[in-house]
Amino acid sequence: MNETIFLLALGMVAFFYSSVGHGGASGYLALMTLSGFAPSEMRSSALVLNTLVASIAFLNYFRVVQFDFRKLLPFIIGSVPAAFLGALINTDVSLYRILLGIILLTGIFRMVITIRTNEYTLRRQSDLAAFFTGTGIGFISGVIGIGGGILLSPVLILNRWSSIKDTACISAAFIVINSVSGLSGLMVSGFRLSPQIFLCLFIALAGGLAGSRIGSRHLHVGTLKYILAGVLLLASIKLMVS
Repeated sequence: MNETIFLLALGMVAFFYSSVGHGGASGYLALMTLSGFAPSEMRSSALVLNTLVASIAFLNYFRVVQFDFRKLLPFIIGSVPAAFLGALINTDVSLYRILLGIILLTGIFRMVITIRTNEYTLRRQSDLAAFFTGTGIGFISGVIGIGGGILLSPVLILNRWSSIKDTACISAAFIVINSVSGLSGLMVSGFRLSPQIFLCLFIALAGGLAGSRIGSRHLHVGTLKYILAGVLLLASIKLMVS
């Protein structure tokens, strides 16, 4: 892939993912694969970009929603050590990607079909279920090199534990913490960044600032729901074909 096209595509990934509170790691990994990045650099580089973009998304959504850290906490307690352990595993992740893509497709279908309205009655979150869900998401995220928001968002919405915009804020915070945990594991097992990382960070910063500001302040929740479904669909396809 031409470098200019790669950078433009990276900016678009950061824009659309950040608009729904995600960091874009699955998209960055797909672009890096198509551009011939060294496999040893991909997970580390994607997680660094993910951390930056998700941090920006969290700050923008945090200003417009009532962030409830108690909802996030049980997910984080399970995911942080699991993400660290997953990042220590150095293996062929092709099977993990295909399985994750299938899981995502199922979640997208259920989310769009089940949640027909833009506003819905929230249910009380099960902290035990959240802990085990966070553990599973964290481990998969560490192995593949993503932050886990693409898996957490459907869980929150399908279980009606969180509204659309609250989900974006919670997912962004989850991604940042999970990505940092994954990066810590990579620093133990082997950490290399792409020589292009600083230019990539600049492009991702611009895309993330624009996307998360528009998503958090200007887009109706109905629009966000379908953008989220589109982002998850794109992520699932990229994971399965990368």
